[in-house]
Amino acid sequence: MRDPKEPVSCPELTTIETYLSPVETHCMNVDYFFLDPDNQTHEFSEDAMTRLHMGRSTIALFVVSFFVMFIAFWTGVAGCWRRSPGNITATAILVLLACLLSAGAMGFWHGVEYYEKERVVGEEFYQQWNSILKDNTRISYDWSFFMAWTGVAFSLVSAILFSGAAICLRGEREREEALNMQYLMPVYPQKQQYAYAGYPNPNAYPSGPYYHGQQQQQQPQYAGHYNY
Repeated sequence: MRDPKEPVSCPELTTIETYLSPVETHCMNVDYFFLDPDNQTHEFSEDAMTRLHMGRSTIALFVVSFFVMFIAFWTGVAGCWRRSPGNITATAILVLLACLLSAGAMGFWHGVEYYEKERVVGEEFYQQWNSILKDNTRISYDWSFFMAWTGVAFSLVSAILFSGAAICLRGEREREEALNMQYLMPVYPQKQQYAYAGYPNPNAYPSGPYYHGQQQQQQPQYAGHYNY
């Protein structure tokens, strides 16, 4: 029989180091094994590798979306400065692309969350906890989660507003071009002559022929009954 005074050996527990973030929340670093020089992922299960790939995709999509949004910022500034429908349209497309990339990143994040809660991907995750730890665990979302989805929603709204602005600018430019075309139409001369203010009617002058100088002296005499 075991001596009651003998200490009971407990199973070895895995400790996870956390740190306090600048916004007073406890965080932990996640190793995505980007380099993995020791080939530690070779021993991972299929579910663990799926979770790892989705986590990597989350980071990659967020990085690409930030880069696309950076480009959209400059195209938007150029479009507003030049009032260019083309630049504004390009900005709308880029913002929409950034929105889709961010939404995809959040979708992968939810996939990682599902695998950590419902699949066996490691002893530090929910499925391999003991029943006491599971019963006394409360899972909640903090401010960063809501800020991420709010950013996705505002990106979509921005893309719609930029599209509307591009349509308005294009319509404004078409109206200006139509107005300018009236001044570019060719004006053909009219055969009918009109009298202008301060000038007599051209028909008021007697019709020719007119003779000047020697031409008047050399005017031939026509013999007629009245000799004129």
